[in-house]
Amino acid sequence: MIDSYIKFSKILSRIAGVTAAFMILIAVLITVQMIWVRFVLNHSTAWQTETVIYMMVGATLIGLSYVQLLRGHVNVDLLPMLLKPIHKKILATVTSVTSIIIVFIMFIYGFDYWFVAYEKNWTSDTVTAVPLKYPYLALPIGFGLFLNQLIADFISMLTSRELPFDKGSQV
Repeated sequence: MIDSYIKFSKILSRIAGVTAAFMILIAVLITVQMIWVRFVLNHSTAWQTETVIYMMVGATLIGLSYVQLLRGHVNVDLLPMLLKPIHKKILATVTSVTSIIIVFIMFIYGFDYWFVAYEKNWTSDTVTAVPLKYPYLALPIGFGLFLNQLIADFISMLTSRELPFDKGSQV
């Protein structure tokens, strides 16, 4: 059952990575379209800048779990390199639990923020008046996926499926 959960978490993180990459691609295409409309056709733009911002922020949040899967987050591994295996596992346990707690708090607050925007029908203060329930949905989704991947990594380390601070092939 643990192996199935870890495999499922990896699949979810890969899907999130593809989704984030697709969102970045769309943001780039919209930026190109905006440049074309403004500087070649000499027309004004209304929705492009806001959409690109929401897409890039959403891609960043949704892509967190994929970056975790790849062990791509910034880390300093000098201390783990100097430690004995048992101390390395203790340090990995402390940092993993701390990360899980922090990301869980971010998930709860992100969900709450999205829910308030949903309940109160918040819209952006721009001409397009984007319903904020859509871009804010990236908060609970992104942090939820990240939390899931952190828990899967923690279980993998505790059950010796992975070594602490291992940067091996996770993909």
